[in-house]
Amino acid sequence: MFHTLKQLPKLLAGLALAGAAGVAGAQNTIKVGWLSSLTGPLSSAAIAENQGVQLAVEEINAAGGINGRKIELLTRDTAGDPTKAVNFAQQLAFQEKVHFVIGPVNSGEGLGATPILAKAGVPNLVIGALEELIDPIRYPRAFRVINTNTQWISTANDYALKKLKRTKVAVIGDTTGYGTASARTANTLLESAGIKPVYTVLIDPNKTDLTDELQKARAAGADVIMPWSAATGLLGRLLNARGDMGWDVPVVGHPALMAAQIRKLLNKPEYWANTYGSGYTSTSFGDDGKLPAQTQQLVDKVRAKLAPGGGEIDILFWWVAMGYDCVKIIEHAIKTAGSTDPAAIQKVLENTKNFKGVYATYTWGPTKHDGFPDSGMVANVANTFKDGSFKVAR
Repeated sequence: MFHTLKQLPKLLAGLALAGAAGVAGAQNTIKVGWLSSLTGPLSSAAIAENQGVQLAVEEINAAGGINGRKIELLTRDTAGDPTKAVNFAQQLAFQEKVHFVIGPVNSGEGLGATPILAKAGVPNLVIGALEELIDPIRYPRAFRVINTNTQWISTANDYALKKLKRTKVAVIGDTTGYGTASARTANTLLESAGIKPVYTVLIDPNKTDLTDELQKARAAGADVIMPWSAATGLLGRLLNARGDMGWDVPVVGHPALMAAQIRKLLNKPEYWANTYGSGYTSTSFGDDGKLPAQTQQLVDKVRAKLAPGGGEIDILFWWVAMGYDCVKIIEHAIKTAGSTDPAAIQKVLENTKNFKGVYATYTWGPTKHDGFPDSGMVANVANTFKDGSFKVAR
């Protein structure tokens, strides 16, 4: 007993050192917050992005981490709810004290979460397309990885007006923050091109039957439908209403029109014909039928996980590529900065030019925090879906 008591100080000291080492080990990780809407009506993009995020984290950690530090991924499912996104952003920034945040996935959530992350000074990789999410003055550590909403809309407009030669446009948005803002932007860009939409409507994304809206669009003389919503359920019901009406009007708009979930929602497979979405050169098949080499390499890496048994990958692959790139951008920033200091990270990203990812080649600057190039955009044919990629609309 005496011997045990004599050894007690040494034992306690040893335990203290072990505990300190454990704390140091935990503190030595690079904490990356991931605001992802893995459930809810807007989950399709997040589920795909999550595959890319997880793969990149696994690869980097298996190789020893970044500058010897492993990535600790803190995933929070916002369920597409802006209030949850705000609460989780506060938790990640002020309680978990993360070094980076990726997301939120949807622009409507980002409108509330991005200012919170900016106030906390946390570097934020923005993957929402609304222009308001990027402001180098108000949000100096927010850098966009995805294209802007204007790039999506401009790509669709160019195809509808210049390629299809359509002039009587019906603009359909949903009642979310994203849908409302996008319909407004779409109208503005069309009017700047000399086109006044013949019909504009905002629809609750949970509405089950869109026949009334499409009948009104047809009565207004619309020769093209341009929907701006990320809700695949709503878009599927729109295509069903068009098909059931026997109205072969082209539908050109948001990339979610091309999601595999749409195919599963259609009353008839042919209802996907004459449908086009804004897409990407990185996930478009060339004239030789092949994807860009980097994209194909990533496809090959994830095929076993996304398509067990060698079947088809049934999610939009650009989301996988973007999620993967987000983590690789974090790796680039920390390696170049030599630390996770937020000011140093900001400086690195503001001086990053032609960083080659899978989804795109990115360039940011001190006054330009939108990194996606116009050259990365293209219109795709929806019903050419194959492994999450598409043919270019000609």
